[in-house]
Amino acid sequence: MAIEHWLIEHKDFQPLKIAYRGERLAGVDEVGRGPLIGSVVAAAVILDPAQPIDGLTDSKKLTARKREALDSQIRERALAFAVAEASAAEVDALNIYHATHLAMRRAIDALAPAAEYLLVDGNKLPGHLLPGQAVVKGDARHAAIAAASILAKVARDAQMVALDECYPEYGFARHKGYPTKEHLTALAAHGPLADHRRSFAPVQRQLALL
Repeated sequence: MAIEHWLIEHKDFQPLKIAYRGERLAGVDEVGRGPLIGSVVAAAVILDPAQPIDGLTDSKKLTARKREALDSQIRERALAFAVAEASAAEVDALNIYHATHLAMRRAIDALAPAAEYLLVDGNKLPGHLLPGQAVVKGDARHAAIAAASILAKVARDAQMVALDECYPEYGFARHKGYPTKEHLTALAAHGPLADHRRSFAPVQRQLALL
C-alpha cells in the first residue's frame, strides 16, 4: 500500500513529501518535555499497511478514553512499536533537549523489525544513524507519528497516575506533572520528590529553600 495512505490532511501545511517508499517507516514522537517531574517518554511506531487504524491524530486532540482505545489497537496492529524513556536524572544530567533525543533513539533501537526511515515530530532529528526527516506538527500530519504520540502519552500518563497513588497530595493524576498552579502550590507545601527534575527552575527554587 502506498505510503500516502498514512498522510493526514492539515489545513495549515502542504502535504508531506517523503523520500521513502517502503513499508518500514517509523513515526517517532515524545511526551513530557514540559513537566517538572518524571521521565520524558518517546515512542516509535511502524504501521502495518494491511491493518489500518482509523482515528489516528495528535494525542492532545483526543480524550483519555479514545487514546487508550487507540493505544490498544496500535499495539495489536502495528508492524512494530516501542516505548522508551529518559529518566528525570538523565534530564538533569543532559538537559531536556538531549534527554528527549536519547529517549527517541532508545525507542527507535527497540523496534523489531527495525525501521528503515524515520519521520520525527518537531524540527530536529534525534541523531540516529537511520535516514529520515523532521516534521513540524507531525503528529497531526502523519498517522505513524500520531500513533507514536498516542503510545507515549498513554505511557507517561500511566506513570503519573501511579505516582499520584503514592503521593496524592501533589495531584499528579490531574496535572500530569506540568507546572500548573496546583502543582506549584503542592511543591511549595511539601517540597520536591526524588522524581522531580532538579534542573527545572521551579524545583530549583524550592530546593534552595531547604
